[in-house]
Amino acid sequence: MARSVLDNMLRGAVAGLILSAGLAFGQEVPKVEESVSVGYVMIPFTVLGEKGLPLTDLHRNEVHLLVDGKSVRSDMFEKSENAPVSFTILLDTSGSMQLAGKMDSARAAIGALLAHRRPGDDFSLFAFAESEAVELVPFTQSPAAITNALATVKPFGKTAFFDALSTMPERSRLGKNPSRAIILLSDGIDNASKLTRADLARMLQGVAIPIYPLGIRDPHEQREPVHSVEELSDLDLLDAIANLTGGKLHLGSQPQEIALAVASIEKDLRAQYLIGFAPTGQGAIKYRHISLRLAGRVHDVRVRAGYFGTEPPLVALIRERKRS
Repeated sequence: MARSVLDNMLRGAVAGLILSAGLAFGQEVPKVEESVSVGYVMIPFTVLGEKGLPLTDLHRNEVHLLVDGKSVRSDMFEKSENAPVSFTILLDTSGSMQLAGKMDSARAAIGALLAHRRPGDDFSLFAFAESEAVELVPFTQSPAAITNALATVKPFGKTAFFDALSTMPERSRLGKNPSRAIILLSDGIDNASKLTRADLARMLQGVAIPIYPLGIRDPHEQREPVHSVEELSDLDLLDAIANLTGGKLHLGSQPQEIALAVASIEKDLRAQYLIGFAPTGQGAIKYRHISLRLAGRVHDVRVRAGYFGTEPPLVALIRERKRS
């Protein structure tokens, strides 16, 4: 399915769900809406430089926060470089994963993720096939707990990753760290979900946690005509969801591809920034769109933002009150 077709499908299913195509100097970048408490709005984001690598030396004066296109005063700007992360691992255990060494590749990817762990990281493991995801290991700092559970997994049945993925954002909040991520390992072919693609898009519109799908597939498959439109559309949907939630889709089945994918995910999550503000408590409680205006050396940004709450502290109103 062509990207334009997928984008139209998502726009039709979820009002206000927007996929950013890039970032130019001074350009405002609207992103997916994020439902948060009206008490405080905290926005994690990652910025990428010319070569697509995360920038870790961004300064506060290079970032301007806007809500509904109007400048907002933020009272927090922090670098969370190398901060601990809570990883929710969602593993496809359907029958197709026993073919062509896919499950071995998934285990290798999880092993690489555990090998990259930093002090304070914690991990949970969920498995799914034809039904909702089942928790195999609650959040833990013990790599052995994850690897021991992996040894008991036996692929079977069909694949229902739409249904499984829809429940993950809430369950991933059980991790103890403010920085969180969902790692989905699947061959990317859904053939058993009760939810439709539009249902999934609608349910994920308020996700505040980046989703990083790792498709256990040959990276060249998307360009090969031997795969059905449905199979390719599942991968394209995962790609769109990853971008909309601030994550990124990776494809790979060989050890080197998997190692590079895990390393890329690690770099993203270890180079996040946090910006935030407290809503004023005035005005209607409604969805409000957040965008970032960033300096010219920034070529792209990964961020999901938007909040459900009252008016933000607008810079113009603050200046007006000071003058009066």
